[in-house]
Amino acid sequence: MEKTGRPFGFRRRALVGVLLGSAVALTVGCAGEPDVADLVLRGGKVVTVDEANPEGEAIAVRGDRILAVGSDSAISEYIGSETEVIDLDGQLAVPGLIDSHGHFLGVGDAKMQLDLMRVANWDEIVSMVEAAAAEAQPGELIRGRGWHQEKWDRVPPGNIDGLPTHHTLSAVSPDNPVILRHASGHASFANAKAMEMAGITSDTPDPAGGEIVRDADGNPIGAFRERAQGLLSAAAEGATEPDPRRLAELAAEEALSKGVTTFHDAGVGFGTIDVYKQMVDDGALGIRLWVMIRQPNERLAELLPEYRLVNYGDHRLTVRAIKVSADGALGPHGAWLLEPYSDLPSSTGLNTSPMEALHETARLAVEHDFQLCVHAIGDRANREVLDVYEAAFQANPDRTGLRWRIEHAQHLHPDDIPRFGQLGVIAAMQGVHCTSDGPWVIPRLGEQRAREGAYVWRSLWETGAVVSNGTDAPVEDVDPIASYYATVSRKMSDGNAFFAEQRLTRMEALQTYTIKAAYAGFEEETKGSLTPGKLADITVLSKDILTIPEDEIPTAEVVYTIVGGEVMYSKGDS
Repeated sequence: MEKTGRPFGFRRRALVGVLLGSAVALTVGCAGEPDVADLVLRGGKVVTVDEANPEGEAIAVRGDRILAVGSDSAISEYIGSETEVIDLDGQLAVPGLIDSHGHFLGVGDAKMQLDLMRVANWDEIVSMVEAAAAEAQPGELIRGRGWHQEKWDRVPPGNIDGLPTHHTLSAVSPDNPVILRHASGHASFANAKAMEMAGITSDTPDPAGGEIVRDADGNPIGAFRERAQGLLSAAAEGATEPDPRRLAELAAEEALSKGVTTFHDAGVGFGTIDVYKQMVDDGALGIRLWVMIRQPNERLAELLPEYRLVNYGDHRLTVRAIKVSADGALGPHGAWLLEPYSDLPSSTGLNTSPMEALHETARLAVEHDFQLCVHAIGDRANREVLDVYEAAFQANPDRTGLRWRIEHAQHLHPDDIPRFGQLGVIAAMQGVHCTSDGPWVIPRLGEQRAREGAYVWRSLWETGAVVSNGTDAPVEDVDPIASYYATVSRKMSDGNAFFAEQRLTRMEALQTYTIKAAYAGFEEETKGSLTPGKLADITVLSKDILTIPEDEIPTAEVVYTIVGGEVMYSKGDS
């Protein structure tokens, strides 16, 4: 349900901390009478994530801001003849959930290609491509995303490092280029037609930061790791590019339906920011975006000042961060490790961006007051990035509180865990990655490395680091409930917990999706808690995820998603 926005018309916007009955309010009207609310939620459990007023039964909203939180009787004073009233019927209202790492247009794009997230095996993928090829025109590109060889129920015959060869795929799609991206986005699989169109042969060298997977005779099997994926771009030439505005619309619809009110978009170009800005100007962006720019240093130096935006369009769009990738993903053996992989002793993974270039990016970030957000999954990548950050901080002692981030921070050497808190580096992690990846982490890293450094939320938390949460969508579903459940349970699909000692409590996990995530974007003064005066971003859930039996958490559903006092999603309307 989408409604027309209302102007924010408070006569006094400052938080005055007035107590009215059991309500904490933003302001009072004439002669001590409370202001009339535009929207009231009542009859539920309100968890504010604000220690000064942790719980209530109802919320009053005026314009795009929270007016008051308190008991039903206290909040009833704010109801006027024009107030919209929603009965929560005992359900849980929490601050609007913030996904602090995902790929916004990727969420939309995933809806426009083959969904390989839940396939059982390689044969199933081949069958899906065969069906798509039967419907496609000769030469038409067939795309898919979401496969993960570690999640298949059997290993493909004749595999190389667990990866299939292209022959069965090529046999069912001889006239169409096929490019299928790994769930992580850090590898792709191509058929013979795609490789032919891209001019890839046994003589094609590996690009810097990438690898063409080959058989014993040196022939490409169809798998391309990290930067080698770029070699396939020629196979996509002439294909119709999806409209980025349409992708953004699909992504917003999906995220809002999952209770997400703010989405941290982890790396886009300047052209995409132009699209977002235009959508905000048109009133067409129903979600809030916090955006990282991913561009070469030369382009950053040229355009960063022009593109820095904070709270543009009534807090709909912020662009104040830079994204770089230091390594790849663990699944395709692309994470950069200090020691070789346990199941691939010939490899320590891939460094995808030279550290010399990252030092220059850090300089640009300081110069232009941008946060720096670096993808680092392996322990070597995390150490190298922390070293770059530490050098930048030491070179700029007057610039404190920069809140630079490491995206994922999945596998750490024990010596580097306390450095996050010591340096003030934010660990922007994804709870669901732990339980999704868990079954094959130990084969990749070995028992000791996994126990000491894999997804160590509790260890980071206790050493003073800020930990935020997200999904890395479309790598995982954008659903925060699944990631929240993984954060508090660490239960994998087989029911076993992946090193349960690293769990967070339910309230801590909620903080990672609210106030901690807001802090990770310098936005804790305007969002992240249901505090009077903050933006009225609210997620309503069907069940109380803080108290129900742990195994019931995944059954909780989003009932309402409210952004700036506007109901942007209602389960009853879906």
